[in-house]
Amino acid sequence: MATFVIVHGAWGGAHGFRHVRRLLQQQGHEVFTPSLTGIGERVHLASPLVNLGTHVHDVVNHVLFEDLRDIVLVGFSYGGFVVTGALEHIADRVRHLVYLDAFVPQDGESLASHVHGQGRSRIEIGEEWLLQGPAREIDDPEEARWVTARRTPQPRGCFTEPVYLERPLEEFPFTRTYIKATVTVEGEPGAAAFWRAAKAAAASPHWKYFEIDTNHAVASNWPAETARLLLAAAGG
Repeated sequence: MATFVIVHGAWGGAHGFRHVRRLLQQQGHEVFTPSLTGIGERVHLASPLVNLGTHVHDVVNHVLFEDLRDIVLVGFSYGGFVVTGALEHIADRVRHLVYLDAFVPQDGESLASHVHGQGRSRIEIGEEWLLQGPAREIDDPEEARWVTARRTPQPRGCFTEPVYLERPLEEFPFTRTYIKATVTVEGEPGAAAFWRAAKAAAASPHWKYFEIDTNHAVASNWPAETARLLLAAAGG
């Protein structure tokens, strides 16, 4: 049985993976979905001081305090930055790393610098310390209402603080997977960056690569297929 640690994306929360979590647990796996400070159920802790480092330590402390080892660490969307930053502290506890339609940053990149530039989707950061997220296309109307009611603004520092990665991902001893949602919404923030990461993983012998035939809201639209692909990535 595997131990999954799933890190949610921006403007969301651990609740967005409730379907996937239950499906994996029903199959006997341990599943941890830490909530990131200032968003989701921890929105009451939002402040201008919350940044990427805060979220990295949310995940690191969750793993250390639960004393989790041999984990399958999953980063969804913005969560790709968080799990990348967490490697400085918990790489020796990771068995397999999964980027689920996520950003795959290089050392020194912030999310803002990662997505800006020629041929890249733009996420407008602005000067306000709380940023509203884009709407998500969710297939089921009831699920859409449920998720939308729980979308929260996110502190700006999460998108402007650079990530630290001591060496390329391929040089770590764990294995790694990229899962790409193939139904991309035109102009969706981050879309070009996700495709860039997906193509690099698909062409590399150092990565597993899978696709899921839905849009970026993978855990809401296709939770069963998302769970199946996470198990396939983990080798189960």
